[in-house]
Amino acid sequence: MNEIVPESFEDAGWPDTPRHTGALGSGGHGYNEDMTFAAKSEVDSSAVAAEPATATPAAGGLGRGLWIGLIVAGLILAGIVVYGIRSRSQADVSLVKENKAESAPEVQVVHPVSSASTGTLSLPGNTQPYVDTPIYSRTNGYLQKWFFDIGAHVRRGQLMATIETPELDQQLQVAEADLKSAQANLNLANTTSMRYQNLLKSNSVSQQQTDEAMGNAASKQAALEASMAGVRRLQQLQSFEKVYAPFDGVVTVRNTDIGDLITGGTSGGSAAKQLFHLASIDRLRIFVSVPEASSNFVREGGTATVTAEEFPSQTFEGVIARNASSIDPASRTLNVEVDVPNPAGKLLPGAYVTVHFRVPTQGTNLTIPSNTLLFRSQGLQVGVVRNNRVQLIPVKIAQDHGAQVEVASGLTAEDAIVLDPSDSLASGQAVNIKGVK
Repeated sequence: MNEIVPESFEDAGWPDTPRHTGALGSGGHGYNEDMTFAAKSEVDSSAVAAEPATATPAAGGLGRGLWIGLIVAGLILAGIVVYGIRSRSQADVSLVKENKAESAPEVQVVHPVSSASTGTLSLPGNTQPYVDTPIYSRTNGYLQKWFFDIGAHVRRGQLMATIETPELDQQLQVAEADLKSAQANLNLANTTSMRYQNLLKSNSVSQQQTDEAMGNAASKQAALEASMAGVRRLQQLQSFEKVYAPFDGVVTVRNTDIGDLITGGTSGGSAAKQLFHLASIDRLRIFVSVPEASSNFVREGGTATVTAEEFPSQTFEGVIARNASSIDPASRTLNVEVDVPNPAGKLLPGAYVTVHFRVPTQGTNLTIPSNTLLFRSQGLQVGVVRNNRVQLIPVKIAQDHGAQVEVASGLTAEDAIVLDPSDSLASGQAVNIKGVK
């Protein structure tokens, strides 16, 4: 009996029944308890078997994407953390550098300028009176009157002041009275001595009595001489009541007035009081510190020219009078005195002047401003900035032109020299260059 197989459930007269996953066997083939459809089962089983194959890769792709996302997020987070730490470290380093830069002082520098030597050595000097002395009193009393004030020209021997000395006057009167008494005692002793000598001839007195009378006369003579010396001393002190000018000059100081208590003494006495100060200005002394390098060119008897700022168009001729014949170890200079005639009194004592000496031409030197020099115990130095650090370089001055000086050695034209250096400037100190002048 041939078995007829319908093509579908509809052809068999059965309602269309949906498939259930539970109808699949372990082998992946569809089955039915009443009838078996071989061809349809193979098709359905292949379709059902394909469904799990497509679902499994989707679930695996989702897991790998999640892990990759987490890893990427972790890397980004780690990068942010590393970047933050590095930025903060760089900020700290930059802050330290800025603090160091701000702590370093700012300096202005200048470069030396090459200049040819002129054959003239110009150095600063100070004028001093040829004779300069304070005037004191040698006696005690009260100032009775003064006759000259500051700026007055006086001649030698002129009366400058008188002092009232009542105590000294009384002492002199007592001394003069003692002198008269000593003179009377001497006269009596001489008379007695002469009488005893005459009586000795007739043996009316003994030799002992005669010798005593003669010795008494000699003693009275010594007492008289002592009294005379005391009177002369007081008379001399009394003569100091009048203060006279010791030389021709100008009164530069007056330290007393009428009624002032005067205490006698000397310039070295603690109780002495200076009454006047007298200066002779018809000739002036000018003391100049000549650098050691040029000391050989400054000789006694040579000439020098003096200029002053208050007389820009006038020069004064002077003569090199003497020098110390010794180099000062502190400044490495020779102290030289130049005498300048000043009959008109134009140059005033204590004035700042410039003395020009004639010296041989010494080639080319470097010129720097005077306000770059440091005066230290090691000698003249300048601060040179190299790699933002200061180095103190010793220098030797060839010529001093006041605001500018010529340096003989120690510098080059490329050096950056600190302008207006502070006293605390030290070698190795970090600085910032503010500008080049």
